[in-house]
Amino acid sequence: MDEISIWDLFKDFGFISSFLLIGVALRAKMPLVQKLFIPASIIAGALGLILGPNGFNIVLFSDFIADYPTVLIAVIFDAIPIGSVKTQWNKTFGKVRNMWTYSLIMELLMWGGGALFTVVVLNLITRLPEGFELILGAGYLGGHGTAAAIGEALSNLGWDEALTLGYTSATVGVIVAVVGGLVLVNIYARKNEANYISDFHELPYHLRTGLIKKEDRESMGTRTVASMVVDPLFFHLAILCLVILASFYIKDFLEMLMPQINIPMLSMAYVVGLIIQVIFRKLSITGYIDKKVIDNLSGTATDLLVAFGIASIELSVVLNYAVPLIVLFTFGIILAFVIFRFIAPRFFGTDWFENALFGWGWSTGTVAMGLALLRIVDPDHKTTTLQDYSISYIALVPFEVIIITFGPIMMIKGMGLIFGGTLVTLALVLYVVARSAGWLVPKNSHN
Repeated sequence: MDEISIWDLFKDFGFISSFLLIGVALRAKMPLVQKLFIPASIIAGALGLILGPNGFNIVLFSDFIADYPTVLIAVIFDAIPIGSVKTQWNKTFGKVRNMWTYSLIMELLMWGGGALFTVVVLNLITRLPEGFELILGAGYLGGHGTAAAIGEALSNLGWDEALTLGYTSATVGVIVAVVGGLVLVNIYARKNEANYISDFHELPYHLRTGLIKKEDRESMGTRTVASMVVDPLFFHLAILCLVILASFYIKDFLEMLMPQINIPMLSMAYVVGLIIQVIFRKLSITGYIDKKVIDNLSGTATDLLVAFGIASIELSVVLNYAVPLIVLFTFGIILAFVIFRFIAPRFFGTDWFENALFGWGWSTGTVAMGLALLRIVDPDHKTTTLQDYSISYIALVPFEVIIITFGPIMMIKGMGLIFGGTLVTLALVLYVVARSAGWLVPKNSHN
C-alpha cells in the first residue's frame, strides 16, 4: 500500500489552495465568470483536473487526492447538528410545511427517478454496473459531497469507477444549474412571473465579484473562549475533529462486528454529531459554540471537497460511460424541469417562481447554486425562501442519510428497481397527502 508523507499532504493542499486563489481572482475580474456564477472551487477543480495526473500531469498531486473528500464530507455532515439551536417544530412546522414537503418530494423524485430510469431504460442500451442507479441523485441533487459519499460506499462494495462518475455528475449538474437557471430567469421574467427581478449589474458587488467592500463586511464569528487558553477558531475545529475521530472508531467497531455492513462516514458523523450536541446541551457547553464559525469551517471543507473531487476525475472512465451518462443527464434535466414547472407552483403562492428557481438550482447542482439564482430574482430578500429552507433542511437530513447509507447496499444486491420504485411511490403519496390536506395552491392561481 502506498504511503503518504506530511509533505505530500501539504503539497496537495498547497496546490489546491493556489488554484482556489486563482479562482477567486478570476471571479473578481472576469465578467463571464461572474455572470455564470462560477465558484472558485469549481475553477480550482478544473485547473487541478487539467494540470494534474488526470490531465497534462504538470502538477504532481499525490495518489490520495480522491480520498480527501471522504473526510471532508464527514466534516460537513458532523457540522450540521453541532451548535444548532433547538427547534420547536410545533411552532415552526406550519410555516415551513410546504417548503419541507416540496423539498422532500424533489429529493425522492431525483433519487428514485434516476434509479428507475437507469433500470428500466439505460440497461436496455447497455449493461451497467450495479450502483449506476445512484449516479444522477448523487451528483445532480447531492453535489460533490454526496457523490464522494456514494462513490466511497460503492467502491468499498466493489465498483471503483463510481467515485469518478459521481464527481462528473456533480460537475455537469453545476453547469446545468447555472446555464439552465439563467435561461429560466429570462423566460419567466418576460412572462411577468418573477416578482422581484434584478438586472445582473444591479446585484450587490459581492455577489458578482465575490469580494466584499469594507462598508458591507461583517464578522465571521464571535470569540467564545480566551485566546490565551486556545485559539477560538481551533476550539471549534477541535470539536469537529472530535466528532470525526469518534465516528471513525465507532464505524470501525460496528463494521468489525458486522463485516457485511458498510456504513458511510458521513452518516456516522451526522449521528455522532447529534449525540455530542445533545451532550453539550446537557452540559451547557453549546453557549460557547458559535454556529457561524462552525458553518465557516463547514464551508471551507465544502470548497476543498469540490476542488479535490473535480481534480480527481478520471477522464478515461467518463469516456467509457459517455453514452449512458449523456442520456442520464438529459433525463435529469427533464425531470428537474418537470418539478420546477408543474410541482413547485402547487406548493408556493405568489412567490412560486423564486422558490422554484431555488429548487432548480438545488435539484440540478447544489444548494449554493440555488442561492446564487435566488439572489438574481430576489436581491432584497423579500421572499421567505431561505428562512423556510434553513429550518426545513434540518428535518430533511435524516432522509438523505438513510438514502446515502442504504442506497449503495441495495444497488449492489440488485435492488435498484425496488429502491427507485419505493422512493417515487413515497413522493406520489406525499403529494396526494398534501393535496388532500389542502396544502396546495389552486392550479389557476399562477396563470
